[in-house]
Amino acid sequence: MHNTQRLSLTLSAIAMSLALSACTRIETGEVGLRINFDKTTDPTERLPGTFNQTLIGDIITFKIQDVAVAVDNMTPLASDNSTIKDFDMTVVYNINPAAVSELWTTKNKTFHGMSDKDILLMQNYVALSARNAAYKVAREYESLKMADNRPIIEQKIRENIIKTLTEEKLAEKITVSQIQVRAITPADIIVASANELVRAQNELKTKEVEVQTAKKEAERIAALNANAGAIGYMNAMANLKIAEGVAAGKVNTIVVPYDFKGIVNAK
Repeated sequence: MHNTQRLSLTLSAIAMSLALSACTRIETGEVGLRINFDKTTDPTERLPGTFNQTLIGDIITFKIQDVAVAVDNMTPLASDNSTIKDFDMTVVYNINPAAVSELWTTKNKTFHGMSDKDILLMQNYVALSARNAAYKVAREYESLKMADNRPIIEQKIRENIIKTLTEEKLAEKITVSQIQVRAITPADIIVASANELVRAQNELKTKEVEVQTAKKEAERIAALNANAGAIGYMNAMANLKIAEGVAAGKVNTIVVPYDFKGIVNAK
């Protein structure tokens, strides 16, 4: 009896071990769907925290929270008809858990992406919508002004994606939470032209300063020349006053410059 109990316990442990090893636990941020042995999909979503046996059939998991999709190497046309050399952005979106089964079974499989272990529902679809939105919004701005308007561009791209989702009746199933434009690089020829314009403007400002300086110097010299006659007149008047003072006996002492060449009568 003792051996029978021991065998029973051993078999129970083995059975439990097999049962646990043949289970998949749905983690936070994921939703699972059961694929039956006949390859059909059970429409009931398996929510986070649940254990699901995979001894018969299989469980596939979908990442639904904060799915990031990079949309890189775009070359949209700006409003000045120049082509942006590089436009990169990241879109972050979430999937309504209750819509996982419908999106998986009714949408084209090419709409979805794949991570190391999870299916990324509608990742490729969102990427395509984001790309179209970026090309549309970029057309509203000059290439050299896009970087300064980055927050507004991000907002407009998000609004355009939401509009597309609404038109496709997907707005309640897919939520775009964030757009991050990571790089905006204008064409090389546009950058070169802008640098040349700045150089020319700086040269013009330098020449304007030189002209203003020369003009002020000319005015200064003209003022000095105009005042030369006035200074001579003032000296003559001063000498006249001295002479009058001497004649009137009011001046007893006169300071004569060392190079004085005139005639002074002393009485």
